[in-house]
Amino acid sequence: MVTKVDPKSVKLLKAVTCASVSVAFFLLVIKFVAWIATDSVSIQASLVDSLVDTLASLVNFFAIRHAIIPADKEHRFGHGKIEAIAAQGQSVFIAGTALWLGFEAIHRLIQPEQVRETPFGLAVITFTIVLTLGLVAFQKYVIAQTNSTIIKADHLHFKSDLFLNLSVIASLLLSSQLGWLFVDPLCGFVIGGYIMYTSWSIAKEAFHILIDRELPNEDRQKIKDIVLNHQDVLGFHDLKTRSSGPSRFIQLHLEMDGDIRLIKAHDIAMDVANNLRKAFPQTEVIIHQDPFDDSHEDGSLQD
Repeated sequence: MVTKVDPKSVKLLKAVTCASVSVAFFLLVIKFVAWIATDSVSIQASLVDSLVDTLASLVNFFAIRHAIIPADKEHRFGHGKIEAIAAQGQSVFIAGTALWLGFEAIHRLIQPEQVRETPFGLAVITFTIVLTLGLVAFQKYVIAQTNSTIIKADHLHFKSDLFLNLSVIASLLLSSQLGWLFVDPLCGFVIGGYIMYTSWSIAKEAFHILIDRELPNEDRQKIKDIVLNHQDVLGFHDLKTRSSGPSRFIQLHLEMDGDIRLIKAHDIAMDVANNLRKAFPQTEVIIHQDPFDDSHEDGSLQD
């Protein structure tokens, strides 16, 4: 049975990408105004991060619309890996901007400058925190419903923005109230490092999807429990799992009494498959039916 993209998931993915683009572009504009007014490196770092978010959200906007296209004759497993490819592209661009921020922060450490219009800068950053919190909450809900890799990457961007903007507030206060001019570029340098770490996290997860890495051990254990919980199942082996965008794929050999009728074995396999789909929505389950063989001893969960 080929998995189909859930209509509800499609609506959520389209809605959250539209929200991400809108929020990212709005934050880009107001942070640009704040940077011009204050000449703060930390706000400049936050501005660059918002530029990254805007471009990444635009990439997500178009990638999602291709990734949710149903499977066809040339792409039997769907188009979900487009998400991982887009996420890899994001990570490269993000790493480049992080390096640029690092150089800018070093330059400002060597030649410190006074931060201007601190109250205005603080007001802008506080507003961005509130707006970002709303988007992050929406993205978290969509991830729980769709397990989308590209939305996870976007969520990581905006969640990092929350910590980033808090550090900007601290930088502005310390620079203006105590005259610690080194704090502003130092904060920008730290933000650049955090953005680089974010880039690595996104690239790593996308790479695992592209090479068909197994689902997490917790998910595999859950699969094992569901399969063995069926009263007519005596064992299973050769469990193989992977993910592609919001879709998962589970394959296994199900072991049953070798003397039962074929139609009975088919019904048992269908029951197990349906139970797995309930626990893992948007999952294609392929089950091969075998007579029980105690020599396997559950080798299906070997690391």
